[in-house]
Amino acid sequence: MRFLRQSLVGLFLASVALALLVYAASLVLSAVQIRMSDDKMPPPARERVFAVNLVTASTETIVPVMEAFGQVQSRRTLELRTAMGGRIIGLSENFEEGGAVTAGEVLVQIDPANAQSELNRLRNDLMDAEAEGRDAERSLALARDELVAAQDQAELRERAFGRQDDLQSRGVGTAAAVEVAELAAAAARQAVLSRRQAVAQAEARLDQAATRLARAEIAVESARRDLAETTVMAAFDGVLSDVDLVEGRLVSANEKLALLVDPHALEVAFRISTAQYSRLLDDGGVLIPASVTATLDVSGAELTAQGRISRDSASAGDGQSGRLIFARLGAAPGFKPGDFVTVSVQEPAFDNVVRLPASALDASGSVLVIDADDRLSALPVNLIRRQGDDVLVRGAGLDGREVVVGRTPLLGPGIQVRPLRDEAASQPQPDQAMLELSEDRRAQLVAVVQANDRLPAEAKARILGQLAEARVPARLVQRIESRIGG
Repeated sequence: MRFLRQSLVGLFLASVALALLVYAASLVLSAVQIRMSDDKMPPPARERVFAVNLVTASTETIVPVMEAFGQVQSRRTLELRTAMGGRIIGLSENFEEGGAVTAGEVLVQIDPANAQSELNRLRNDLMDAEAEGRDAERSLALARDELVAAQDQAELRERAFGRQDDLQSRGVGTAAAVEVAELAAAAARQAVLSRRQAVAQAEARLDQAATRLARAEIAVESARRDLAETTVMAAFDGVLSDVDLVEGRLVSANEKLALLVDPHALEVAFRISTAQYSRLLDDGGVLIPASVTATLDVSGAELTAQGRISRDSASAGDGQSGRLIFARLGAAPGFKPGDFVTVSVQEPAFDNVVRLPASALDASGSVLVIDADDRLSALPVNLIRRQGDDVLVRGAGLDGREVVVGRTPLLGPGIQVRPLRDEAASQPQPDQAMLELSEDRRAQLVAVVQANDRLPAEAKARILGQLAEARVPARLVQRIESRIGG
């Protein structure tokens, strides 16, 4: 009985516990349903604020720079050619590739034996022509004297004929004597005509002798020039190129021996588009002498030369577009004809323009400026010119305003922003960034610069001086390491 009583009490207690659990579950379920069925207002939405970098717009006078690529060439280039063929018997010590020569220096000597013999023969012909001329002059003088004697004799015959005619009219002379005197006078006149003809022949002979003498003098002068052409001399100070000649070689007439280049009379030829060409014209359509800077990259260093535009090509060229421009360079140490350089042309200056990063301008031609309550508004501007990563713009009310840099699709008029003025101003420009080098890296860069033989001494000293500083320009390090695969 005791066991049964305890079993019933346990069953009762379990039933009570189960009932309490069911009741608690129903209470929790009803509480959740009541909580979920309650109507509450949603939480108020907060406006999203974007952080933006700003730059202050300021108007100034800016000279746009137009960049192009061109090739250096010499304005004075002379092909050395032989006017006479023959064997080379002498060469200058400087007659070699890259040899520097001076004006008037004898470069090549061709065997002058044949030219000298021809000159001697023509000189003998000249002497014969001079002798013929003197003989013609003497013959002319004798012919003139004979003409004078014949004229005197004819006058005597005429007077004798006159006397016989007078005697016959007075009845003293005979008709036979008059006829004989008349025949003698006629013969004397005939003799005068013959002497005149002889004088004319002597004069013609003298003219022919003068012509022969002139021809002989021309031939002698031509032979003298041919003899002089056996010696090839430098026309101006320069450097030899394309040399392919040895002593003892047989050369033909008009054969190219070398190329004489003036290394100091350099110019750069570069091609630009027609639109860019129009920017370099004045109001009269004449090309302006704009300043140019030619830059040659040499193992991380830059060789620069200043110059001015001198002319443009007469035509666009077959299969070409744009315009070919020529600019004369001033002092250009380290430059050689054939170098491929970067040309920077200074265009006419623009007044009252603002330089902004290109990321500040959108496709519609407007920029975002910040108002007093840190909200954005759109300001239309006129694009004047693009300069690399920058743009030159003009706009009403733009001067002094803070412009958003680095626009994104999330930014627009009316958006509230958080300006980051300090961060934008503290960002270093790529050209102004400085690096602190380790000793090993610095020694490697110095070794590369010192091993470069193409660098002029002045440029090498300048680069080594920059590498010796505690902080080195990052652009210089990048250019040097790009040459060595760093």
